[in-house]
Amino acid sequence: MPSHEPRTPRFSGERGQAALLLLGLMAALLVGALFLGSWGMALGARGKHQRAADLAAVSAARAMADAYPRLFEPPVLPDRAPNPRHLSLAAYERLGRDAAVQAGRRNGVRIHPADVRFPRSFAPTRVTVIARGEARLRVHGPRGRPGRIPVRARATAELSLSGGPGLPATASGGGYHGPLAYRQGKPMRPDVAQAFDRMAAAARRDGIYLIVVSGYRSDAEQAELFAAHPDPKWVAPPGRSLHRLGTELDLGPASAYGWLAANAKRFGFIQRYSWEKWHYGYVRNAGSTSVGYGRRSGDDRSAVPSFVPVRFRDAIARAAQRWNVGAALLAAQLYAESGFNPYARSPAGAEGIAQFMPGTARGYGLRDPYDASAAIDAQAHLMHDLLRRFASVPLALAAYNAGSGAVERCVCVPSYPETRAYVARILGLLGGAGDIAPPTFEVRLIE
Repeated sequence: MPSHEPRTPRFSGERGQAALLLLGLMAALLVGALFLGSWGMALGARGKHQRAADLAAVSAARAMADAYPRLFEPPVLPDRAPNPRHLSLAAYERLGRDAAVQAGRRNGVRIHPADVRFPRSFAPTRVTVIARGEARLRVHGPRGRPGRIPVRARATAELSLSGGPGLPATASGGGYHGPLAYRQGKPMRPDVAQAFDRMAAAARRDGIYLIVVSGYRSDAEQAELFAAHPDPKWVAPPGRSLHRLGTELDLGPASAYGWLAANAKRFGFIQRYSWEKWHYGYVRNAGSTSVGYGRRSGDDRSAVPSFVPVRFRDAIARAAQRWNVGAALLAAQLYAESGFNPYARSPAGAEGIAQFMPGTARGYGLRDPYDASAAIDAQAHLMHDLLRRFASVPLALAAYNAGSGAVERCVCVPSYPETRAYVARILGLLGGAGDIAPPTFEVRLIE
């Protein structure tokens, strides 16, 4: 007999299961959203810390760039007093570390001083900053507290020699080996660049716009140029071009030649050759800090090195000021010439502290070569003239020792062993006294 008990419809059970599945899916989506939100917050915190680390590293490197030359200042002045310009390695690193910590603070991130790191070096040019923190998650842990994950960001900045992408910061392979400046993409000595800026500004006021066609050229570059145009009247052979000294500029356009002929001398430039209306050479300040000879701190002309005997210091300082020649250069030269002996006499007949030959002494009005003060003044006068003539400290020294004719014939330090040893000795004294101009830097992130 058929049963009359009521039956539960099948579709109602399926509907309940679907509801449970839907609730489970919604819960899973909610949990996923919480996790995604939490990781989004973590990523945001990571980005904030990375930006802070980048800015802190750059700030530290900038502070280091400003302080870098002070690492090479002598700790004690000639009078034995402490040199306020000198900076110890610990103080140098502290400047960078403080700059990084302050930059992190300004960007809302605490940077621990121990996380500002420098490579082991007498004069580090790189700094690494680590920014640490944590991100709070929206998902709660087993005790009902928000979860946390650590955040860590790292950045490294360095001081790199300035000069621009692909442009060397220092000259090599020619007669000048100092820092380079660029105008319109052409290299030249820094003092030449500054003089050109003044001249170009004056030309613009007169409606003339100067173009730099060529500046410093190495001997290798000159060789390529000469191979393409082997006419020595128009292109000097390699090793003979004045462009190797960093003082020479080929200028244009042709419409500026008249203005240059009338005005260039006011700015220290002279037309080198009558048949080259575009070729101008700079003839001032050949012994200054801008080309690597003389001191950076204080008065360049009166900074007499500590190895000079006290009784000659004032005479050297006065002569340096009067003739615009570095005191360090004059002092090193006197040391090499006579060892500061005012009564020295060479087998060749050179006399006095500056070792003047009688004919040269007469030409410079030096009546008594054994009068040290007068001889030092005449030495500075002669070096002033030689520096203007050759626009190079090594060539001027060579001309002082071997005569101008020998230097003019090769536009080089002649191959005489005595002359080469003389020039090398003086340049070595200058370098050993810390008189070579420090490099200039630009700051960049490398990671």
